[in-house]
Amino acid sequence: MEYLNNFKTIMELKRYSSNTIVTYVGLLKTFFESNHLNSHKLEDASEKEIIPIMIAHINARNYGYTSQKQFISALRLFFMEVFRKKMDFQSIYPTQKPHSLPNILSQSEIRLLLKSVSNLKHRAMLTTIYALGLRSGELLRLKISHIDSDRMLVSIIASKGKKDRIVMLPPKLLQLLRKYFKKYRPTNYLFEGRQGGMYSSASLNKVFTMTKQRAGIIKHATLHTLRHSFATHLLEKGTDVRIIQKLLGHNNIGTTLLYTKVSNNVIGQVRSPLEDL
Repeated sequence: MEYLNNFKTIMELKRYSSNTIVTYVGLLKTFFESNHLNSHKLEDASEKEIIPIMIAHINARNYGYTSQKQFISALRLFFMEVFRKKMDFQSIYPTQKPHSLPNILSQSEIRLLLKSVSNLKHRAMLTTIYALGLRSGELLRLKISHIDSDRMLVSIIASKGKKDRIVMLPPKLLQLLRKYFKKYRPTNYLFEGRQGGMYSSASLNKVFTMTKQRAGIIKHATLHTLRHSFATHLLEKGTDVRIIQKLLGHNNIGTTLLYTKVSNNVIGQVRSPLEDL
C-alpha cells in the first residue's frame, strides 16, 4: 500500500503525534483492505460513491462515537494530503458525543490488580500509569532522562495537544523503578521492547487485559481506567481540582470536574433535603 505509506510519511513530516499516526493509518488500512480499495479506485472516487462504503464499514465494525469520528477524520485527511481532494463527509460525522461517566476502580481493586502482576516490568508500567495519571501513549514515550529523582519530578513531554507538563514522582514509584531499572537496564525509553526501542501499545494493552483477568476483576476497565482512577482517588482525598487539572494536562477544568460525578466522597457528603423536613 504505497499510497498509505506516503500518507504516513506526510503525517510524520507535518509532526502529527505518534498516536494519531498509528490510529489513522490502522483505521485506513482496515478500511482499504476490507473493501478492496486501491489507489486508482480511491483517486477517482466521489463523495457519492465513497460515503455508502464508509457507512457500511462503520456499521460492520460497530464503531462507537470516537472510532467513527477518527475514521472519518483520517479518510478526509488522506484524500486531502495524498490526492489533494477536499471531501465533504459532514453528513455522516457524529455530532453528539454520549455523556457516559468513566468507570473507576477502587483503591482496593487497584491494589489487587498490581499485586496480580508477577512480571517486574509489567508491574512497573501499570504502577507508573496509575501513580502519575498517565495516558498509555505518555507512558510509552517516557524516557529515562524525563525522570528527575533529585527533585522528585517527572516530565511528560509532547502529550496530547503537543503540551508538556510536570508531575510528582512518588517515593514508592521511584523505589519500584530503581528495582526495575537494575534488572532490565533500558537505554533510552524507560520501558523498551525486547529488541529495544519503544514498547508497543498493543503489548501494553495485552498486559493490562491479562492482569485484569488474573486479578478476577469483572468490572469493565481499560488502561485509561487507571488514569480515571488516579484523578478520582486524588479528588476523594481532598486534592484541589485545579491541581488535578494540571496533573492530568486538561485545558478545560470542565473536563476535570467530570470526576466529581463519580467520586464517592463528593456524592456521599451531599445532604439530602429529607434531612431538613
